[in-house]
Amino acid sequence: MSDKKFVTDSGIEIKQVYCDPVPMTEMPGKFPFTRGVHAAMYRDKLWTMRQYAGFSTAEESNKRYHYLLSQGVMGLSVAFDLPTQIGYDSDHAMSEGEVGKVGVAIDSLEDMEILFQGIKLEDISTSMTINATGFILLALYIALAKKQGADIKKISGTIQNDILKEYAARGTYIYPPKPSMRIITDIFEYCSKEVPKWNTISISGYHIREAGSTAVQELAFTLANGKAYLQAAIEKGLDINVFAQRLSFFFNAHNNLFEEVAKFRAARRMWANITKELGATDPKAQMLRFHTQTGGSTLTAQQPQNNIVRVSLQALSAVLGGTQSLHTNGFDEALSLPTEDAARIALRTQQIIAFESGATQTVDPLAGSFYVEQLTNEVEAAAWKLIEKIDVMGGAVKAIEAGFIQEEIARSAYQYNKDIETGEKIIVGVNKFNVKEENDTPLLKIDDSIRVVQSEKLKALRAKRDAAKAAACLESIKKAAIGTDNLMPYVIDAVENLCTLGEIADTLRGIWGEYKG
Repeated sequence: MSDKKFVTDSGIEIKQVYCDPVPMTEMPGKFPFTRGVHAAMYRDKLWTMRQYAGFSTAEESNKRYHYLLSQGVMGLSVAFDLPTQIGYDSDHAMSEGEVGKVGVAIDSLEDMEILFQGIKLEDISTSMTINATGFILLALYIALAKKQGADIKKISGTIQNDILKEYAARGTYIYPPKPSMRIITDIFEYCSKEVPKWNTISISGYHIREAGSTAVQELAFTLANGKAYLQAAIEKGLDINVFAQRLSFFFNAHNNLFEEVAKFRAARRMWANITKELGATDPKAQMLRFHTQTGGSTLTAQQPQNNIVRVSLQALSAVLGGTQSLHTNGFDEALSLPTEDAARIALRTQQIIAFESGATQTVDPLAGSFYVEQLTNEVEAAAWKLIEKIDVMGGAVKAIEAGFIQEEIARSAYQYNKDIETGEKIIVGVNKFNVKEENDTPLLKIDDSIRVVQSEKLKALRAKRDAAKAAACLESIKKAAIGTDNLMPYVIDAVENLCTLGEIADTLRGIWGEYKG
């Protein structure tokens, strides 16, 4: 129990937990964690307030990180550009027109040093939205932490590292499913021993929802992917009670406040049962901990200030649903990367919910609502039906290879857009309550000259490094990939010897090829 005392403005004391006169069987901090993973939840500790940021060069992104930290952000969340996500250096022909556009360009350890200049990695938690090259970015982060003199057993954060949803919804994959799953289990194994506070995967429903799924589909497909990762790690001989403690999830928050709360509550209950069935006995291995981001696809270019209200509702649903970490989108993100002003308003939205709304003063405030409890049960039942279909197919990998998950998402996306076009679904400012407007929202523009800057950096790096050592490191990665050695120590050694992200990714392309879908 928390010893803190909370009262309303009228002086009414607020209990830590409310329940029926006959105590509920499901209590916060107890299996199956429907009401939250901690007994006192936000009374003891608020969620981590993150702002997803990264654009242009490492130097420009570093300035934004220092600004966000000065405004009260508790953890950083790094966005990477498309070439970094799919394993190309900035000077590669495939990178043209994309360098620094949707995130920061990271080619080497030198870029990573600049990105976190003046920021001690031991003192912050960093989330990195990266999948196919997640293992390389983790290696860069570990190498930088060591260079800073940090104890890598103390560094904390998350790599998204969820390749299955890339095949199903987003598309930034490189390698076929089998070697991709091998990379992921190598990360699980390495981090459980060497970087125990690191969350080794953030199993992501966010992009499934952005691709057009419903809330139920987001929940079902995300947990089915999670189940596949558990099974792959168990087959490798890893202990579920150890590695499952470092798995986290990443969900989307949309505008239907109550369905979103029900989804988050159902997710915890379902995951607790999935892990238990697969042999988890430690409560920490049964807990579903999750980060939430407000819905990017819900933001409108029309009347963009309306997005502030949308983001507020979505953020509130995440808090009422018990999130451990939250990113709120800038109101201008349907038009461009967020400006500093938009990022600050997004952060203030979280702070107002945390310190002014009263939503944090009792655990699971909507528990016991006839509507929310029934909706939680119905969302769960519908999600189990989909998971059962996937299980019959042989699991998430087989369902993705068969196109089942992709087809389900496409069908829902089509129906959603059709409902907007017919007016069945109202989007304020888009198909109703329109106004004639001239958009004067300030936009953040990214200059194409960034590719030239990054290419010059790469040229200088390759000229000064020990070429023989770099080549030997890449050869070691190749041998490990052909064999069964854990890849992570070899990749860390390579980035420390100034091998680039593209060189490492290409070495493995030479062994495993590329997945064509």
